[in-house]
Amino acid sequence: MSELTDKQAQEQVMALSRGCEAIYTQQELEQRLREASKAGRALRVKLGLDPTAPDIHLGHTVVLRKMRQFQDLGHKAVLIIGDYTARIGDPTGQNATRPMLSPEQIRANAQTYFDQAGRVLDTAPDKLEVRYNSEWLEKLSFAELIQLAAKKTVAQMLQRDSFKARLEANVDVYLHEMLYPIMQGYDSVMIDADVELGGTDQTFNNLVGRDLQKASGKPQQVVMVLPILVGLDGVQKMSKSKGNYVGVTDAPNDMFGKVMSIPDSLMGNYFTLLTDLPVARIAALTDADKTHPRQAKADLARRIVAQYHGERAAADAEAEFDRVFAKKNAPTEMPEIAVSGASLNVVQLVLRAGFASSVSEARRLVQQNAVSVDEKKISDIAAEVTLTDGAVLKVGKRRFGRIVLR
Repeated sequence: MSELTDKQAQEQVMALSRGCEAIYTQQELEQRLREASKAGRALRVKLGLDPTAPDIHLGHTVVLRKMRQFQDLGHKAVLIIGDYTARIGDPTGQNATRPMLSPEQIRANAQTYFDQAGRVLDTAPDKLEVRYNSEWLEKLSFAELIQLAAKKTVAQMLQRDSFKARLEANVDVYLHEMLYPIMQGYDSVMIDADVELGGTDQTFNNLVGRDLQKASGKPQQVVMVLPILVGLDGVQKMSKSKGNYVGVTDAPNDMFGKVMSIPDSLMGNYFTLLTDLPVARIAALTDADKTHPRQAKADLARRIVAQYHGERAAADAEAEFDRVFAKKNAPTEMPEIAVSGASLNVVQLVLRAGFASSVSEARRLVQQNAVSVDEKKISDIAAEVTLTDGAVLKVGKRRFGRIVLR
């Protein structure tokens, strides 16, 4: 790694700062980059992952993409799999503590998470290090844990937003939850992190890492805070449980269609956090006087699909979207719905197709006028559908199935 000039260091800081909510501090980041280049070493860039859920969506990729930026500049990504801290459960953003996970659940989730993160990160051994924090946390004696806890005051811990909110709502905060930020911060001490990345919900924990490093006589890590990606509904954060997400393993057509469904107001945010387009180009694409919103959104969808499935799949997904939605045609390929008999209740047909997870959801879809068979809307939950081989069931805007008589 050659020594950076002043201009190169400033350019790298500017590129790495893109999309960040906050950096503690930008001056320290530039200093770390200069020192690393002068010493001919790579920065150690930490991201802690508690494997509470196995699947990655675009919201998770915001911080992973930032980590990839560091890798592309020659630095080393250090993924900390929180197999030990997951046994506690991080209360971040919760009004109650999360349930503890079994070791088997943790291992399975961690493997899936790592496999999917590999779609964003460079997994070459010289670019990526994976550690499990049970490696050092399991070895801590009770006395050593007390010594760590003594480095933070109760008043400091109660500055965490989620703790304050729960106390104000008269919801219990347990002592073991206050140990969580200390344990996460200790990870930074043990792996000598130069930089730690995290979402806005992790700011408190990451700053604790700085404090513990200082108390341990080590250089303090730079903390880079990334925003939480808003979901497809344009209101709440992207979340699988809320159904407003785009998974990195979604099929190309589904991924393209989901991105096309976002509100126009989100396009600038998505372009900035999920693509590498220059700021000036994003400004032109999100200016309705220069680019039609549908054209801009198609550009966004195409770029995102290409990242995870390749350019050819992105082009095919766009063509299929235009055929189905712009030209009001059914998709060329769709799942088969195996049925028998002369007729079937419309609610049961939606359930049979797998387009609803419960009877109540299927009824709601029918009543919302979201269900049709061969382009004929059905809004009566008591309706019986005459079963015809090859008929097309459509639910909502993107779900299609072909009836096959058995």
